[in-house]
Amino acid sequence: QLQLVESGGGLVQPGGSLRLSCAASGITLDYYAIGWFRQAPGKERERISCITSSGRNTNYADSVQGRFTISRDNAKNTVYLQMNSLEPEDTAVYYCAARGGVWCDYAEVRYDYWGQGTQGTVSS
Repeated sequence: QLQLVESGGGLVQPGGSLRLSCAASGITLDYYAIGWFRQAPGKERERISCITSSGRNTNYADSVQGRFTISRDNAKNTVYLQMNSLEPEDTAVYYCAARGGVWCDYAEVRYDYWGQGTQGTVSS
């Protein structure tokens, strides 16, 4: 069974960076699009980025465009989210999710597997 494990969260000052990892076990990620989601306190979970199974296509929410970069290394069965110029509003639990097939999707229900989440906190 596929298991996703996020890591790399932590406490960082405004303007700082974090690099999140989403490592898969139990199955290869080659055939899955991967989305990164986040849920801030008191808010609904939102999708912030996604990468297709090949890695050729990516997309970002407006709130993170230009600051976050998603990438994948299928040889390592891992997807990354580089987060730069972090703001207090980026404080959230960050989740990765896998969707079978090539393409990304905005709907959470179309993602088959989820990680447990990693906390990212931006504060001075």
